[in-house]
Amino acid sequence: MNRLPRWLIVALAVGPAVGLLVFYAWPLVTLVTEAVTATSIADTLTRSSTWEVLWFTTWQAVASTVATIAIGLAPAYVLARFEVHGRAVIVGVLTAMFVLPTVVMGAAFLALLPDSLDRTVWAVLGAHVVFNLAVVVRIVGSLWEHLPTDMEAAAATLGASRWKVVTRVSLPLVRPAIVAAATIVFLFTFTSYGVIRLLAAPGTRTIEVEVWRRATQLGDIGGAAVLALLQLAVLIALVWWSTVAQRHHAQALDLLPTAPRRRPRGAERQFVALVAGATLLVAAAPLVALVIRSFSTPTGWSATAWTDLGRSEVRPGIRVGVDPFEAMVNSLVNAAWATGIAVAIGALASLAIVAAGTAGRALDGGLMLPLATSAVTIGFGMLITFDTDPVDWRASWWLVPVGHALIAVPFVVRTCVGVLRSVDPELTAAAATLGASPRRAWQATVVPFLWRPLAAGAALAAAISLGEFGATSLLSRSGGETMPIAIEQLLGRTGSILQAQGFVLATMLAVATVILVVVVERLQAPRPGRSRS
Repeated sequence: MNRLPRWLIVALAVGPAVGLLVFYAWPLVTLVTEAVTATSIADTLTRSSTWEVLWFTTWQAVASTVATIAIGLAPAYVLARFEVHGRAVIVGVLTAMFVLPTVVMGAAFLALLPDSLDRTVWAVLGAHVVFNLAVVVRIVGSLWEHLPTDMEAAAATLGASRWKVVTRVSLPLVRPAIVAAATIVFLFTFTSYGVIRLLAAPGTRTIEVEVWRRATQLGDIGGAAVLALLQLAVLIALVWWSTVAQRHHAQALDLLPTAPRRRPRGAERQFVALVAGATLLVAAAPLVALVIRSFSTPTGWSATAWTDLGRSEVRPGIRVGVDPFEAMVNSLVNAAWATGIAVAIGALASLAIVAAGTAGRALDGGLMLPLATSAVTIGFGMLITFDTDPVDWRASWWLVPVGHALIAVPFVVRTCVGVLRSVDPELTAAAATLGASPRRAWQATVVPFLWRPLAAGAALAAAISLGEFGATSLLSRSGGETMPIAIEQLLGRTGSILQAQGFVLATMLAVATVILVVVVERLQAPRPGRSRS
C-alpha cells in the first residue's frame, strides 16, 4: 500500500481528519478558551461542593477498584489454571455484563437488590464490581495462563502451602497485569455516569454527573467546563502513572503459548467449584432479575409491560415525559445513522492509516483521542460549540448520531487496521507484475479484506450507539429521547407499570447489545482456510 499515489492517500484521510477537527478538537478547544476563565476557575475551586464531588468520585472509584481486583483474582486464577466445566459460559456471561450499557447495569441492580439497598452507595459499588469483573478475568487471567508453572511447582515441592505459592510466587509475576486491570477499572468507575444516575441516592454526584447538572440544570457553563478539564487531567495523570508502574513491575519471563490447565485434585475441587459457581451466580443474577422484574406487577405476574409498551392508555392521567416506543424508534434511527457514519469514516481512516506511514500513525492517534475523553465531556463540548450562527446545530437531529459515531469510530478503526496490515504485500506486487496500476492492484488485493472487519466494526458501532448515555443526555432534545434516557426516566417514576416498562426497555437493550457483540466475535474469529506452501 505504500505505492499508492499521494493524492489518493490525502483523499482517504481528509474526511476522517476534518471530522475529528470539527466535532472533537474544535469543541475541546472551545471548552478551554471560551468556557474556562479565571473567574470560573476561582469560583469552582473555592466552592466546597466541588471538593465534595471530587472526594466522592475518587473514593468510590478507589473502593470499586480494590473490591473488583480482590474479587476478580480468584476467578482469573481458577479459569486460567484449572479445567473448569462451563468455562466458556462463565467467561461469556462476564463479557456480556461488561459490554452492557451502564444504564442497563443500573437497571439490573435495581431489579436485583432489595429496597433497603436501592439508591445507596453499596448498590453503586456492587454494580461497578460486577460490571468490571471481566476486565480482571481477561487481563490478569490471560497473563496467568501463559506463565510457566515450574516456579509454582518448585515452591510447592519445598513445602509452601497453596496460599503461599499464590501470594509469594504467582501474584508478583502477574503484578503488571493487575496494575493494568486496576487502571482500566479505575478509569471506568472514576468516570461513572449511568450507574450513578440510576443507583445513587438523590444528590449523590460524581464529576460526570456534576458536569451534566451544571451544564443542563444550573446553566453554569464555566463551572461545568472546569470540572470536565479537571477530570481529564486526573485521567491523563493516571494513565501516565499506570505506564510507569507497569514498566517498573515488568519482568522477563519465558512465557508459554498456553500453559496446560490441569484438573483440580483433592480440596482444589471444592475451591474451583465454589469460585466458578459464585462467579457465574454473581454475573448472571442481575440479568435474570432484570427479566423477572419486567413481568412483575403488584397483582402478580403479567406481560402487560411488554404488550402495552407502545400504548399510551396504560398511563392514564400520568405525564411520563417520554414514550417508550418512540424512544425505541429514536435509538434505532440514531444507531443506523451513527453506524453508517462510523463505518464510512472508519474505512477511509483505516486505509489512510495503513498507507500513509508516519502521517497515518498521527491520524490513528488522533482518532483514538475520543476514547480518552468522557462521553459527557464530548457532548458538553459539542453543546457549547454548536449553539451560535452559522453553526447553530444544537437542535439538529443529526448531532446525536454524529456524537455516537465520534465515540464508535476508534472501534471500527481498530477492527480494520490490524487486518489490513496483515495483508501479504506479495499479493499487491503480483498484481502490479501482471500489469495493474498501483491503484488497481491495491483495489484488487487489499480492499476485499476490508469487508469482514467492517461488518464487525458496524456491529460494534451499533451496540455503542444503542447504549450511549453520557453524550446523549446533553445533546438530545424533547421528543428525541433514546432508550437509555427512557430507561432512566421510567425507573425514576412511581407506578409499577412505568417501572416495569423501564425494565422491559433495559432487557431489550441488553439482548440487542449481546447479540451485536456475538456477531462481532463470530466475524473476528479466524476462518478455516488452506495454508500456503
